[in-house]
Amino acid sequence: MKTILAHGLAWAALCASAADAPPLPYEAKATHVGVVNCASSLCHGSITQWKDSQVLQNEYVTWSRVDKHALRANQVLWNERSKRIVANLGLRQPAHEAKLCVDCHGHNPPDALRGERFKAADGVSCEACHGPAEHWIKSHVAPGATHEENLKNGLYPTEDPVALARLCLSCHFGNKDKFVTHRIMGAGHPRISFELDTFTQTQPPHFVVDEDWQKRKGRWDGVRVWAIGQALAAQESLDVVLDPKRGRDGLFPELVVFDCHACHHPMSETRWKPRVGTRPGTIRFNDANLLMLRQIVRQTFPAESATFNDLVLQLHRAVAGEGGDAHEAARRLHKGLDAVVAKLRPREFDDRDLRAILAGLVEDGIAGQYGDYAGAEQASMAIASVLNFLARRGKLANVRAANAALDRVFETVRDDEKYRLERFQAALAELKTFVAR
Repeated sequence: MKTILAHGLAWAALCASAADAPPLPYEAKATHVGVVNCASSLCHGSITQWKDSQVLQNEYVTWSRVDKHALRANQVLWNERSKRIVANLGLRQPAHEAKLCVDCHGHNPPDALRGERFKAADGVSCEACHGPAEHWIKSHVAPGATHEENLKNGLYPTEDPVALARLCLSCHFGNKDKFVTHRIMGAGHPRISFELDTFTQTQPPHFVVDEDWQKRKGRWDGVRVWAIGQALAAQESLDVVLDPKRGRDGLFPELVVFDCHACHHPMSETRWKPRVGTRPGTIRFNDANLLMLRQIVRQTFPAESATFNDLVLQLHRAVAGEGGDAHEAARRLHKGLDAVVAKLRPREFDDRDLRAILAGLVEDGIAGQYGDYAGAEQASMAIASVLNFLARRGKLANVRAANAALDRVFETVRDDEKYRLERFQAALAELKTFVAR
């Protein structure tokens, strides 16, 4: 019998292909009119929520006052750290003008597609996520307007988990057009750390998923968003490996897709363990997202778990030069992840799924599977998200105690340079006593 991972292309056909996917907002061929067009108190600039309205109407106020995308994402380009990064990279323009920086720290459409009220200084503004508004800004407030019509007019479908993951990851992780390379990190840029559901919840959201929202846009499932985000992030890393231009930096491969902390630690501190079956001293692919996906696959379609694990192991071995072609292994795993996304896209996670995933994440951590900091960091955010889902569904017996134990887990991953597996394991063991109830 065919397995969905070994034959991922058949399942991938159920998903929109890259050619059929909606263009990301920065790729769309329409005019970006500027955030000021959304700021009226009669539009999205009300200081209070409107009654009897499908939307809150205070989205602009939320964005401008408490969302780090507004202004602040752009303002950091003027600080001393950004000046030092630009100098180290030898860029001719200052950070707030350099495309390399502004593509993610701002909203940077082509000059020809900037309306007269567009302001780059607004930072990551409305149209950076919702798409250029030229063709939908008027029609979306017309009597009887529907969400489907808005999408046809160019509104970006942020309610779709795959589209949302592509959008957020394009800056917070990177894609073919913009990516924080090892060279940029070496110049002083912080390490990229991102998990889609956690960042969605802390943004904070400027929408409420109520009955009306789900009637218009479909069921929102944060676990599905988290799971798909993990799969697409893993695929982006594989894309770097497979891209002959992005995959190399001189003599070396693009090192940003490998485990940072396998190299960045004191020489006197021996950390190597045979977790993925490779020999000491070999460079290791950063598998933090794949570790999360192993748990997702195990719980959502367990019959495919062995196949998925084998694809990951083949990649690790090939990257380390221990058998097989690394590019072919990356291609096979990429196709397998197409299948995972196709399977997850319509999935609705029930309470049993949540408890199984939570238990698996905790057990893997206690067993030492997150010996690398990046894996422990992703696991901590994932555990927090799943606990939050259970609490909101009223399925967590002692929320306060669980949150206190979760705080102690996060304390162990607060500083990557001080991470110790043993402390992380002990914190998870304590957390387990509360979440098992």
